[in-house]
Amino acid sequence: MRLARKASLLVALFLAGCTSIKVQPLSPALQVKHVCIQENPKVHIDDFVSVVRDGFDRHGISTEVVLYGRDVPERCTFILTYAAVRAWDLAEYMHYAELRLESKGRRIAYAEYRLVGKGGLSMMKWQSTRTKMDPVIDELLQQNK
Repeated sequence: MRLARKASLLVALFLAGCTSIKVQPLSPALQVKHVCIQENPKVHIDDFVSVVRDGFDRHGISTEVVLYGRDVPERCTFILTYAAVRAWDLAEYMHYAELRLESKGRRIAYAEYRLVGKGGLSMMKWQSTRTKMDPVIDELLQQNK
């Protein structure tokens, strides 16, 4: 009986998966009003940038995308770089994302979303990019609303 209970617990943990979110929020003292997003051509998640832009807009921060390989305009005091990785399990889904906000080459805010074990057998892993990233962006920009 004891072995069966332990096995059931392990199966439940495996099915549930685990989401790890790490955030260093943006300080409101910086009064960020506009952010340039440096395009990352290695990210193949179609709606990722639009979800990020919508999130910043929700917090009163305008954005513009700077194309990969182009010089960043001088007006870009705050630059957001990002990474996002997808996996496949019956369908594609995002299992990792990182947002790094910098000013003058120094990191001023950071957020990371990770499905531990790529989500295991959890059905939550197929949630939309928006469902996964909106809470992360809100925590990143929590003081700027």
